[in-house]
Amino acid sequence: MGLFNRNKRIAKEDSAPAVAEKSNDSAAAGSKNSSAAPQDNGILPQFNHNGHAVTPGIHPDGESGRRFVHPIEMLKIIWISSCTASSWVNILWPFVPAAIALHFIKGDHHLWTFAINYIAMVPCANLLGFAGQELARKMPKVAGILIETTLGSVVEIVLFMVLIAKDDGTGEIGHGNKIVVIQAAILGSILTNLLLCLGFCFLVGGLVHKEQTFHAVISEVGSGILLVAGFALLIPSAFFSSLVGSTVAPGDEGYTERKLRSDTLNLSHGVSIILIAAFLLFLAYNALSHDNIFQEVLEADEEADRDRHRDLAKPKLTLTECVLVITIALTFISLIAVFLVEEIEYVVEHGVPDVFLGLILVPLVEKAAEHLTAIDEAYDNQINFALYHCLGPSIQTALFNAPLVVIVGWGLGKPMDLNFEIFMVVLLILSILVVGNFLRDGASNYLEGGLLVLVYIIVALTAWYYPNAELTTSNGRPVASEGGGEGTEKLVQVAKMLMRT
Repeated sequence: MGLFNRNKRIAKEDSAPAVAEKSNDSAAAGSKNSSAAPQDNGILPQFNHNGHAVTPGIHPDGESGRRFVHPIEMLKIIWISSCTASSWVNILWPFVPAAIALHFIKGDHHLWTFAINYIAMVPCANLLGFAGQELARKMPKVAGILIETTLGSVVEIVLFMVLIAKDDGTGEIGHGNKIVVIQAAILGSILTNLLLCLGFCFLVGGLVHKEQTFHAVISEVGSGILLVAGFALLIPSAFFSSLVGSTVAPGDEGYTERKLRSDTLNLSHGVSIILIAAFLLFLAYNALSHDNIFQEVLEADEEADRDRHRDLAKPKLTLTECVLVITIALTFISLIAVFLVEEIEYVVEHGVPDVFLGLILVPLVEKAAEHLTAIDEAYDNQINFALYHCLGPSIQTALFNAPLVVIVGWGLGKPMDLNFEIFMVVLLILSILVVGNFLRDGASNYLEGGLLVLVYIIVALTAWYYPNAELTTSNGRPVASEGGGEGTEKLVQVAKMLMRT
C-alpha cells in the first residue's frame, strides 16, 4: 500500500541531497545528537528544512529537533499555536480554573457556571486541536489529517458520553431526559460544519483569492458519503412517522406505540452498526487503497500555502509532548463537559430551548477550534485542506459519533435512538443538498460562502423559536382528534428530493 511504502520512497529521494547539503553540519550534529549518527543498517541520516536530524518514522515537516519533554519550550510553542486566530483563543485560559472553582462553590449560580464552563471549553478544545495538528505533522499526510480530524471530534464524543450517562433512562420527555439534546447536537454538529464552517471558508477564501478551486476526489467523495449518511439517519424517523398514526391505545389488540418505539430502537441499533462499518470502509478508502490520490492533492495544497515557509520554520512539539498535551487537554475537556451538562436543565428552565441548545450552542463550542483551523487554511489558499476539515468531521459525526452514542446507550440500558425530530431531519437533508450543489462545479467564491452562513443564521433563528420537546408534536404523532400523517408527508417530500439528486 502507498501508505506504508511512502516513507521508503521519501528516504530514497531525499537522503542523498540532504546529506550533500548538510555534509559539514552532520559531523557536528553527530557529536551532539545520537539521531544524526549513521544507523546500524548503513542508511545515512536525513535532515529537514530547519537542519534537524529526522527521527526514523517521523515526517520531516514534523521533526522538532528535540527529545522528550521541555516544559518552557513546550509552553512557548503552545502559546504561539498554529495560527494567529488560534493563538488569540489562549487568552481565554483564565476561564478554565474559574470554571472548575465555580462548580465547587455552593450557591445559586447555575447560569454563571454554565456560561463560564461554556467559554472554558473553547481554549481546551483549541489545545487538543493544536496538539492533534502537531501530531499529524509527524505522520504521512493522509494518515495525519485523519488522526487530526478524529482528535478534533473527541470533544464531541466526550460530551455525548457525559450526556448519555446523565440521562435518566426512562425515555420520557422532561427533566432528566438528555436524549433530546444529544439528538439535536448530532445533527447540529453536521449543520455547523456544512453551513457555518464551510461558509466562512468560502467567504474568507473568496474575499482574499476571488475564486478557489478544489479537487473532485475530496468534494465528490465527501458530499456523496454525507448524502448516504443523511439517508441512513432518516430511516428510523421515517419508520416511526409512517406507523405512529395507526397505533392503538395500550391494552387494545394491535400494534401499540410502545411496541413501535421498541422496534424503532432496535432499528436504530442495527443502523448504527451498519454506519460504523461504513465509517471503517471510508477510512480504508482514504488511508489505504486511494491514499496516493489524497496524498498528491494535499501535497499540492501545501505548495500553494501562502505562509508555508513560516509554518515550516516554527518550533514544533516533540512526540512525547504531543501525547502529554493531548492527555492534559482531554482531562480538562472531560471535567468541563461534566460541569456543563449538569447545568443544562437550569439553562433550559431559564428560557433557552432544547433544540437551540443542542442544534446551535453545543456544536459551536465543541467545533470552535477546528473551525478556526479550517478558516485559516482557506485564507492561506489551502482550500482542499479546509474542505477536508469541514466534510471530514461531518462524516465522522454521521458515521461514527452518532452510532457510537446509540450503541453506548444500548449497553447502558438507555433508549437512545436515531428517531430525530422531523424539523431537524429536514434541515439536515436540505443542507446536504445545498452544499452538494455548491461543490458540484469544483470552485468556491465569497457569494457561495455568504449564502451558506446566511442559511445557518436562518436555522439558528428558527431553532430559537422552536418549542421544547414536551410542548411539541413530532414525527407524525396525532394530537387530540387531528390526524397524524403530517410528519410522514414531510418525510416523503424529502425522500423525493433525494431521489431527484
